Amino acid sequence: MPLDRDTSSRPVGLGGSDAERPEPVALAGAASTGGTAASADHRTRDRVIRLLLERGSATAADLGRALGLSPAAIRRHLDALLADGDVIFREQAASRQRGRGRPAKVFLLTDDARRRQGRHTYDDLAAAALRWIAAQGGDRAVGEFAAERVAALEARCRAAMADAGDDPLARAEALACALTAEGYAASATAIASGGQLCQHHCPVAHVAAEFPQLCEAETRVISQLVGTHVQRLATIAHGDGVCTTHIPDPRRAVIHKIDSVRTMS
Repeated sequence: MPLDRDTSSRPVGLGGSDAERPEPVALAGAASTGGTAASADHRTRDRVIRLLLERGSATAADLGRALGLSPAAIRRHLDALLADGDVIFREQAASRQRGRGRPAKVFLLTDDARRRQGRHTYDDLAAAALRWIAAQGGDRAVGEFAAERVAALEARCRAAMADAGDDPLARAEALACALTAEGYAASATAIASGGQLCQHHCPVAHVAAEFPQLCEAETRVISQLVGTHVQRLATIAHGDGVCTTHIPDPRRAVIHKIDSVRTMS
């Protein structure tokens, strides 16, 4: 039996007929008011995906019981995963159907979602290795590992920025190009107070959520590469959509210093 998603013109939902369909549930992020809620939703959907990976398929009721989620909550997460193309559903086989009424929907992962889970295996291995390092040598050892990890990245980016000059904002633009070549999907923009470096992808976000030393080491490298102090405003590992780094314009600091001297005189 083909496992195609429902391609009818009606919105994909988990209820039955219009008369028995529950009120529409907002998709991921619609009701979230901050990074914390979005991060919690992301973790819950990861748990749903991993459970489907283990079981092969399951009904919404089975998933809700296994994860301790209410029917409304599991419907909300499954609707979001359907919309994202991570899961599909089929009608439960007649031999397994109990009672009368509409057949229950059985959910399973799409091929793309299964392929992506292979990468999580390496994330889990990396996290386990860092936990062992922390247990043996404490936070300092984890920090040293993080610094060693980004050292090679710094060397490659520095070479790519050789012709960028000394201006921090120009160097930020060159760094964005170098990071994009490394898979970070980075961009640099000018803002009133200086520049802003945005990284739209983080290869270690899953692990960095547990070990922020990875983000801290990366921030120090960004500062060294652009040649000025920088401030990390947001990270994907923390649940934000983009890793955002503020790069102050040194010319504004000089102007502020001159104005201060004039005021004092």
